[in-house]
Amino acid sequence: MPVITTNTASNSALRYLNINSENQSDSVSKIASGSRITKASDDAAGLAVGTSLQSDITVLNQAATNASHGSSILQTADGGMSSISDIVQRMRSLATQSLSGSVTDNERAYLDAEFQQLQDEIDGIASGTRFNDESLLDGTEQWASGVSFRVGTTDTDNITVTIGDVTTTGLGINTLDVGTSATAAAALTALDTAVTSLSDARADVGALISRFEFRSDMIDTTIENTEAAQSAIMDVDVAAQQSQLASEKVLTQAAIAVLSQANSMPENLLSLLR
Repeated sequence: MPVITTNTASNSALRYLNINSENQSDSVSKIASGSRITKASDDAAGLAVGTSLQSDITVLNQAATNASHGSSILQTADGGMSSISDIVQRMRSLATQSLSGSVTDNERAYLDAEFQQLQDEIDGIASGTRFNDESLLDGTEQWASGVSFRVGTTDTDNITVTIGDVTTTGLGINTLDVGTSATAAAALTALDTAVTSLSDARADVGALISRFEFRSDMIDTTIENTEAAQSAIMDVDVAAQQSQLASEKVLTQAAIAVLSQANSMPENLLSLLR
């Protein structure tokens, strides 16, 4: 029934204009942000899951950095151990030379002078092999007791690194000399034991390096898969959203046109009174 006091058609057109305009704004926001969920009401469950996955991705990226640091520390330690191993081999050579019957005590004194310098150098390398200004090979308590690296998203995702004491004291070669045939024989026995200890320490370090490398590969794969899952939940389908935006633009324009016509209806009705 045509009336002039209440323009029902105009109210209805205005309501749909507001709805279509809001939908158009939402589509523009989603396309501009690249996210399917720009507010919680878009998909509350999806937002919760997507936020949780994003948190995991952040933690995993840091875990990858932690694993890289752990591997770098161990490689630094292995480099120092390699140098110490070379020195121990030279010390064994000097001890063996001192045991030769063709060497006099005077010459053994020369051999022992080098031998003592090499002992000092082992301790120098053990103390000087550092990462972040922390000595790695001198039996420092934190490395001897174990340092934990978080390499995942839970409390159980840890790798504990322990590095042995490879100073002359730790290897049991701090009081040796090759100044006599007898002391050279004792030194050679101790050095043979030190070689075994060094080999064991380097094997432990190598095993940990391998573990960190495999864990890094696993973390990278997990990050890739988690990012894909998070993208499927959170990212907007630009093509589909653009198509929807085009439809919403048409509806908004239609609502504006209809509202204009509805607003002119009371004036047309008044003409009947003339």
